[in-house]
Order: sequence, then structure tokens, then C-alpha cells
Amino acid sequence: MEIIGMIVVGFIVGLIARAVKPGNDRMGIIMTTLLGIAGAFLAGFLGQAMGLYTTGEPAGWIASVIGAVLLLFVVSLVRGRSHRV
Repeated sequence: MEIIGMIVVGFIVGLIARAVKPGNDRMGIIMTTLLGIAGAFLAGFLGQAMGLYTTGEPAGWIASVIGAVLLLFVVSLVRGRSHRV
């Protein structure tokens, strides 16, 4: 059940990140979900390691979206370079 919850949260975070970041990000539902999961994992790990929040706090959602937006910028930079060649 925990894995299903992670997928749902990742999908929601990925959708919010894609809505927040300007520009056209061409990626499907699977990449959006993976982006959200990775952003949530990255932000959760860093935020808890620095002692900013603990598991289950609302700040974790905000940090997850910020982490996913940062990953989305990185993905768009990498894709932009590969398509210019």
C-alpha cells in the first residue's frame, strides 16, 4: 500500500510542478509521476537531513513541489542540449 501511495503523491507533485514551471514540457504521465517521486524523495531527504521538517508535515509537500520543479528545470536543460545537435 505504501508504494501505491508514493505513486499517487508523485503524480500529484509532478502535475503541480509542471503547472508551476512555465514553458511546454513534453512528457507523458509516467515521466510526470517519476519526476514527482524523484522530487519528493530528493526534497524529503534533504529537508529531513537539515532538520527543517519531519515526515508528514505540510512543509514536505511544498518542498516536494520545489524539488520536482528543480528537477524539471534540469530535465529541460538536458533535453534542450540534446535536441540542438
